[in-house]
Amino acid sequence: MPLSNDDEDCAPRRSFLLSSGGLLTSAWLGAQWPAIAAAAHHAEEMAASPASAGFAFLSPAEAADVEAIAAQIVPSGATPGAREAHAIFFIDRALATFFSAGARDFRAGLGDFQARYRAENPAAPFAAADAAAQIAFLHTVDRTAFFGSVRMLTILGMFSSPQYGGNFEQAGWKLMGFEDRHAFSPPFGHYDAEYSGFVPYGAGRGS
Repeated sequence: MPLSNDDEDCAPRRSFLLSSGGLLTSAWLGAQWPAIAAAAHHAEEMAASPASAGFAFLSPAEAADVEAIAAQIVPSGATPGAREAHAIFFIDRALATFFSAGARDFRAGLGDFQARYRAENPAAPFAAADAAAQIAFLHTVDRTAFFGSVRMLTILGMFSSPQYGGNFEQAGWKLMGFEDRHAFSPPFGHYDAEYSGFVPYGAGRGS
């Protein structure tokens, strides 16, 4: 069956995100998981009150450009993207916590990104550009360490478990077509063969 336009839009993004797992080693994730969970929880809290949301590391202008980049890495379409997942709050918290060792380089990379964009487009910042202009410019910087950092943090912000407050309203899981359900089949052990206590994360499971 041929793909619809929406399916064609989501398929390459889904393939990219699936192949990006190599960026995040299990050892690194295991060591950083408490801070990642805290950043995800911070994203949930900030998203709940966007009018009063503040940033721990980024200035509002920096956050606007980083959010615009993230929104092109995982754009909105048939499924929510990084903007709907409120990835910017996760990224900001990460830079102030578990990713702080790279925060100085991140800010320097962001400054270079902004300067290069202003040199070509002095009238307005990157965040104010239309999608076509943003994508065209990102193609010129998508091999830089800065872009790689934004991509990694965007993916973490998209797929952190809702149990920890990230992946707002399961936006990342919806993009992947993942359903949070008890997928095991018996026989288990004699003690859990009839287990029926699984509660999906989206149904209000506690931390």
